[in-house]
Amino acid sequence: MIDLTVVSRDKWLDARKELLDHEKELTRLRDKVNAMRRHLPAVAVEKDYTFTGPAGTVRLPDMFEGRRQLIIYHFMFDPEWSEGCPSCSLVVDNVGHLAHLHSADTALAVVSRAPFSTTDPFRSRMGWDIPWYSSHGSDFNYDFRVTNDPAVAPVEYNFKDATTLAAEGLTAFIKGEGHGVSVFVRDGDRVLHTYSAYGRGLDLLVNTYNYLDLAPLGRQRYVNEFPLHDTDGAEAAGSR
Repeated sequence: MIDLTVVSRDKWLDARKELLDHEKELTRLRDKVNAMRRHLPAVAVEKDYTFTGPAGTVRLPDMFEGRRQLIIYHFMFDPEWSEGCPSCSLVVDNVGHLAHLHSADTALAVVSRAPFSTTDPFRSRMGWDIPWYSSHGSDFNYDFRVTNDPAVAPVEYNFKDATTLAAEGLTAFIKGEGHGVSVFVRDGDRVLHTYSAYGRGLDLLVNTYNYLDLAPLGRQRYVNEFPLHDTDGAEAAGSR
């Protein structure tokens, strides 16, 4: 049963118009936040990171594929795992046709810490054609705060240190893999880092959420309860 109040069309219209006012308020606030994001200061990327892709070794500037902007999705894939994170897989499932980003002088790529020999078969299995690179053996994941290991670098996730994460019950992020997105822009020969987001900051990348948020049952599952698309969704959800 759905717990909904059934009313006349006139009463529904009154309630819908009230909600519309809040939706417009949210749209205006979103536009303001988007403008603030675009005007964040930038940090020059000083390290010469190397990655492994289908053509062999590449560097961060290569990922731009000649374009001005680069968006990297940090896909959780520990070197010991045999397949990628289901919630990150949901994000990649929601990537549209790359031609639209390319027309806006923007490249999109996925980066994981697992070796390319592990990530590429998984990418093929899932039917994705998005460029995917391995940062295995480099500092990239640690520097951009999507892999934490106190023995390697100070812990930070979603701009919170280990003490704050522990106090908030987010101990899973103190060591191991996290997900995130980072944005870069080219300035001549320089690569500048302009933005990163983690946690719920990635909700806007998942159109599945946006569709379900329109419906009365909502999202119905936590993010990590959406199964890989090539598994039985009902069985996977019931097994948790």
